[in-house]
Amino acid sequence: MLRLWKLRKGVVAALLLLFGTALALAEGPQATPSIYAPASTPAAQIQSLSYFVLEITGAIFLVVGGLMAFVCFRYRAGKNDDKSEPAQIYGSTQVELAWTVIPVLIVVVLFLTTARMIFAIQDAPKPKEAVDVTVVGHQFWWEYRYPQLGIVTANELHIPLSSKTDPKPTYFKLLSADVDHSYWVPQLSGKTDLIPNHPNELWMDPLYPGLYKGQCAQFCGAEHALMLLRVYVDTPEQFQAWVANQQKPGVQDPTVAAGRQVFETQACMNCHAVAGTAATGRYGPDLTHLASRDTLASGVIENNPKNLRQWIKDPDSIKPGALMPAMKLSDEQLDQLTAYLATLK
Repeated sequence: MLRLWKLRKGVVAALLLLFGTALALAEGPQATPSIYAPASTPAAQIQSLSYFVLEITGAIFLVVGGLMAFVCFRYRAGKNDDKSEPAQIYGSTQVELAWTVIPVLIVVVLFLTTARMIFAIQDAPKPKEAVDVTVVGHQFWWEYRYPQLGIVTANELHIPLSSKTDPKPTYFKLLSADVDHSYWVPQLSGKTDLIPNHPNELWMDPLYPGLYKGQCAQFCGAEHALMLLRVYVDTPEQFQAWVANQQKPGVQDPTVAAGRQVFETQACMNCHAVAGTAATGRYGPDLTHLASRDTLASGVIENNPKNLRQWIKDPDSIKPGALMPAMKLSDEQLDQLTAYLATLK
């Protein structure tokens, strides 16, 4: 009975996996952050490898499960069967060779296929048109630097669309400012760790425009689960417009001068930078174009004045364990600072 229950459990798990795969494929490449809806070459290669492994393990499951079901049915006890112990046979060279050689061959095939896929992704030639991005993982947010373009931003990554006729992949240099992190956007690439003092690399060539979501995949502290990833794949025109805006210094609106003074006279500028001002902090995200981002706190909440004010007032109420301290500002200072930051587009 226990074996039959395990067999039924395995069948149900396999059916659920197949149903989830079909659902992800039916909904399209951007409907869900799933490896079964790839939108770039590395993700498609990882998907093909996962299908190959699933086919082999599925065949093993069917053979073993089928034999077990056959034996349980064929040799089940009958009412008139002899209840004495049957003759015992010890040792079979053929059987022992079979259950040793066949698993070894299967493991070798899986190993070689996986190694070939890893090298195919890692050793892909880098074209001259590639966009370079340096990713720095912090507790608990992402820093993005575009060395070719002179842009520094945070949490929301913008990269150009790539196509077969106009390939424009993005190559990442992965660094960590503190502990281990892991960069994972399932539809665009595999998981790659960010390790202190050990640069890693990955690349992606997104084939469809839109927003792709991911997650830090390596436990990095209290707010690991809220260290989210948002990758915007822009058309060439959208990407150029975004680059042009990001290369501008922060807008200095004279109507919010009081808020800028609060920013520059409190502890804000010790951690954050705003291009064109005296604020050059590197510990926290660059805020030069904060208002152009869709979210705050590494994708946790929508970026609007109400949420921004609450984030400044009490970060722990939104992201418990965040390393940003509560600023202890008066209501008037909070309103002024929020108004100033809302102009940084």
